[in-house]
Amino acid sequence: MTAVSRRHSPFLVLISCILSLRTKDATTAAASNRLFRFARTPARLLKLSTLRIEKLIYPVGFYHTKAGVIKEASRRLIRDFHGQVPDTIEGLLSIKGVGRKTANLVLGLGYNIPSICVDTHVHRISNRLGWIRTKNPHDTEFSLMRLFQKKLWVRLNSPLVAFGQNICLPVSPLCSSCPVYKYCPRTGVKKHR
Repeated sequence: MTAVSRRHSPFLVLISCILSLRTKDATTAAASNRLFRFARTPARLLKLSTLRIEKLIYPVGFYHTKAGVIKEASRRLIRDFHGQVPDTIEGLLSIKGVGRKTANLVLGLGYNIPSICVDTHVHRISNRLGWIRTKNPHDTEFSLMRLFQKKLWVRLNSPLVAFGQNICLPVSPLCSSCPVYKYCPRTGVKKHR
């Protein structure tokens, strides 16, 4: 989620996060920036054809599907939320294509509401470091809420994602260049470099 900075329009955070799913950060940022040159609100996005959206967001993963998802999300925002992105987890989860990860990111970055965004990196690293013992991102979210002070929740995601993308890789992590190697129990690590 790199196309938007710290405090943003919840709509831009929402759309960027939808685009980011199963897509590299640089690709997401470029696609988000192209799309936002034409549409920065749900109403403006609805004026674009699905084909135009597809062309603007290509080559994000599943761009055909995501074009339809963001168009439908915009339609829902206008119809059910007066064009505003909901500021509750329940409201966000009611939008098709929005899961807990996306909802928490919108709450945290878009509204500055304490939330913990758990993606595959946050889940893996939190368990690997021995902070928690969970089997899925949902349980990880609630375990981390108990472990960290609320004021730290929003800030947890970015450093853990960067760490997971660059050092603490899913397979064969780069333990030889890890700054926390001597403190890490390396739970679940079978092979490392």
